[in-house]
Amino acid sequence: MLQHSGSAAGASPRFADLVSDQPARVLALLGTSVAGWAFLAWLALDMHGAFAQLTMPMSAAWEAANVLAAWAMWSVMMVAMMLPAALPMLLTFGQVARRNGEPVRAWAFGAAYVLVWLGFGAAGTAAQWALQGLAWVDPMALSASPPLTAALLVLAGIYQFSPLKRACLRSCRTPLGFLLGEWRPGVAGAFVMGLRHGMLCLGCCWALMLLLFVGGVMNLAWVAALAVAVAVEKLAPGGHRIATLLGLALLAAGVIKLVALGT
Repeated sequence: MLQHSGSAAGASPRFADLVSDQPARVLALLGTSVAGWAFLAWLALDMHGAFAQLTMPMSAAWEAANVLAAWAMWSVMMVAMMLPAALPMLLTFGQVARRNGEPVRAWAFGAAYVLVWLGFGAAGTAAQWALQGLAWVDPMALSASPPLTAALLVLAGIYQFSPLKRACLRSCRTPLGFLLGEWRPGVAGAFVMGLRHGMLCLGCCWALMLLLFVGGVMNLAWVAALAVAVAVEKLAPGGHRIATLLGLALLAAGVIKLVALGT
């Protein structure tokens, strides 16, 4: 049970203590993220390579190989972007599971969390195909439509102030609170908890992830900027206030785009 885990019954453990207590898990999670970023860098730097070309079909007449390659690219990108921001939750759960003598639960929780983002990768792939079919994005999933760019910026900006965004962000910023409120026993229970946390994380970040179409999925600097924004919201002191400032900036950028459309 959760109350048997020592620190779980008291104050939230410090992040530095979580890291020093689980070096192997930290290396595994960060290593996975770094490998993902290396894969993305390879695609961005070798866009004429065979695999990169599969992720960037020149027309909307996609073949099965294009779908699989694009899904792989989106999925790796999501995992690379989101794992660092999820470290406090994953390490807190790992510490509790280990102290309860149930280390397998930690891997079930992490696998379920990743599964949510693999699902979002499939949604991103479908959106890329649909938007390319409408000629709203180019083969690199970069917006070719000023109205689409403006709409995505305004949508992301508005969502930053929504009750759902605030609730999801609050949960992501308080790992122990999530565990106390969502605790379920057994490996299956850990998997369900991982799915629920993944959905909360998705609820926090989906609108920001749509901005990948504003900068393009092959723009590594843009992808990194969005990953940093997500991590700062979740991890930095006062992250909820930073989310508000980000929302204002996105709304301003979107309004500027809309004004430009009318001139």
